[in-house]
Amino acid sequence: METQNTMSHQPRDTPSARQPMPQTDPEFAKDVKEGLTADEKYLPSKYLYNKKGDQIFQQIMAMEEYYPTRCEYEIFDHNKAEMLSRFQGSSQRFDLIEFGAGDGMKTKVLLKHFWEEKANFSYIPIDISANIVNHLTDDLAQNMPGLEVEGICDDYFRAFQHLNEEEIHSHTRKVVLFLGANIGNFTQEQSIAFLKKTASYLNPSDRLLIGFDLKKEPQRILDAYFDKHDITKSFKINLLDRINDELGGNFDTDSFDYFPYYDPMQGTVKSHLVSRKEQDVYIAAIDTTVHFEAWEAIYMEKSQKYSIKDIEEMAEESGFQVMHNFFDSKHLFTDSLWTLR
Repeated sequence: METQNTMSHQPRDTPSARQPMPQTDPEFAKDVKEGLTADEKYLPSKYLYNKKGDQIFQQIMAMEEYYPTRCEYEIFDHNKAEMLSRFQGSSQRFDLIEFGAGDGMKTKVLLKHFWEEKANFSYIPIDISANIVNHLTDDLAQNMPGLEVEGICDDYFRAFQHLNEEEIHSHTRKVVLFLGANIGNFTQEQSIAFLKKTASYLNPSDRLLIGFDLKKEPQRILDAYFDKHDITKSFKINLLDRINDELGGNFDTDSFDYFPYYDPMQGTVKSHLVSRKEQDVYIAAIDTTVHFEAWEAIYMEKSQKYSIKDIEEMAEESGFQVMHNFFDSKHLFTDSLWTLR
């Protein structure tokens, strides 16, 4: 498998020959400045997903080493009928709301079954990437005609608030999907806060289906994040390219290496980009020069792995209870169905 050519970006002009500042997203600029001027540099992982980042992540999901996508696909394929039964309950009509829908590859397994069974539901994918939302809604309109789809490009909770205020959705059972082990990108504190906030928008009859990557052989986990084709590296490096393109940065991406590691005691994968030399990077949109020492790191992302006990404790602490855990055949992954306590 070939990687996209994201590693050959040429450095832009130095600060002494500054270019006109491009039109920028103020929130992106603010978050980049805050992260790169911190004592321990970091970049928010949500900005990994632009059009190019979305394309590279499709390659990651197709990698032999990257098991989570295949596991969750298997879970949906083997349990789609039971999931429909549990989603419908006695209410029949439901809204299927997906946080961070992406391209919907796995979710389409459920959607196709529900559509073929003529289930009474609407699908509401929510994602911060307009490119992804538009592509997904167009694809579903073409391949599942008549399926009710309302794609939303927005913050999850802002979108949820709007749905709760609309008459057509306010009294309908909500089934929220948060898949792909995305919960593992949060710290424990952030996870609990996110889940409590999700709970605050739900009614007792509503449901949450959440994907968890389970603890397993450490090398298998590390291989999923450090592939031999450097696809994951290009995914992380693309965020530096995005800063160059959208914020007028002059990152020399060839001078950064990708370094992930897995701590089996904590069940945590952490990934960094590491500067291979001492260097300065100027970012026009925030009029800031960022200094890097040789081998200084930018913290990029974490991915938490869980035991079943961890999942049960997280549900209880955030106001939920586990109804049922769906597993793949090798028990590498689970989609856990929760309801309010």
